[in-house]
Amino acid sequence: MKHSRLTLLIFIALVLGMLFGHFCPHIAVKMRTFAVIFLRMVKMIIAPLLFATLVTGIAGHGDVKQLGKIGVKTIVYFEVVTTLALVIGLTMGNIFNPGKGFISGTVANPELLKEAGLMAVTTPHTSISEMVMNIFPTSIVQSMAEGNLLQIVVFSIFMAVACCTVGKKAKPVMDLLHSVSQIMFKFTEYVMYFAPLGIFGAMASTVGMNGLSILKNYAKIIFSLYTALAVFVLLVLFIACKYARISLRNLLKAIQEPAILAFTTASSEAAFPKALEIMERFGVPQNIVSFVMPTGYTFNLDGSTLYLAMAVIFSSQICGISLGLNQQILMMLALMLTSKGVAGVPRVSLVVLAGTLASFNIPLIGVAILLGIDQILDMGRTTVNLVGNCVATVVIARWENAFDYNKMDLFIKQCDAEKQDWKFSAPKKVICEKVTTSETEDK
Repeated sequence: MKHSRLTLLIFIALVLGMLFGHFCPHIAVKMRTFAVIFLRMVKMIIAPLLFATLVTGIAGHGDVKQLGKIGVKTIVYFEVVTTLALVIGLTMGNIFNPGKGFISGTVANPELLKEAGLMAVTTPHTSISEMVMNIFPTSIVQSMAEGNLLQIVVFSIFMAVACCTVGKKAKPVMDLLHSVSQIMFKFTEYVMYFAPLGIFGAMASTVGMNGLSILKNYAKIIFSLYTALAVFVLLVLFIACKYARISLRNLLKAIQEPAILAFTTASSEAAFPKALEIMERFGVPQNIVSFVMPTGYTFNLDGSTLYLAMAVIFSSQICGISLGLNQQILMMLALMLTSKGVAGVPRVSLVVLAGTLASFNIPLIGVAILLGIDQILDMGRTTVNLVGNCVATVVIARWENAFDYNKMDLFIKQCDAEKQDWKFSAPKKVICEKVTTSETEDK
């Protein structure tokens, strides 16, 4: 299926899902089954796809020293960008003041408050040594089963280095993994056929469960977060794209399909395989995109970092607590460390927020309120997480002078050509030739 056609079908499914959820909420809630099935189909692709592409990408390149340089540059870039996301989140939170004037008693029900308390109790306080230990897998099978991307990356790097060292003897394994990567990309294409149905189920169940009226009740915090996310993309990521000498508009055009997947499902995993494929077609070398992208989902959660900054301001404001600049910076540093330590935990942002607020003796009423609209907020921050990691692959490739601009231009032209195919035009007249009786009888 063509890139633009699938994007159009996904967008139609998104709109239909919202309408169905609004007018038939009781039935729409049950549509979540389609979303769950689609997400499971995507998750079963990720581990073999990542393993095969990363090993072939690194071992095929053959330069282990360059991999080390790429790793250092990647971590430096991640820390700079997440710090900027942190600053923008703090700044926008203090400008919009989303928690001031918020009537918490009307929206925070006891069940959500209880769940917020459980989150605070169960938040893992991970030390730096434990964070480092958790990077290394005890079993690659277990890591793949749990979907621990960082552990798969570490195992794949060691596997690739070993293949480089062995040399020609590793050729059968390399050929096998190359075939696996090609098969998994084709597998991804087949799974994407079910994306519109999964998107429809996700949007229908979300709107059916919460209703469109929730947008009015939480308008200030929703508007504040989405505005801050837009500022981050148009400011920080725009500058990053300028450094890489590419157009942010062209990049967004290229990744619109995985971005819509990330937004509607609120799942980075749903968009990961397609984003991996598209960034390689966009001009980023395979060894860079297969290393930077999965690593970014642990160390470069731009949208989530920005959200945590605003959520802390919101939670303190609704309780009438005024945080000084020093307190805000100290809390944000704690959030940056803990968010990386528990990457991959469901509702990780709220889990980290609850534990951090409890550590600073701030009531958890804010977490209970945010829990009610977490799906809507998660849609925005997950999309920015994806876009941020796609930009990161381009920047690192540019930093290594490895980005293929000709390949990018070709891909953009292909996207534009497919878009032109969908422009409606008047049907052409069909010229019918006269057929003689004898010819007709022969046929």
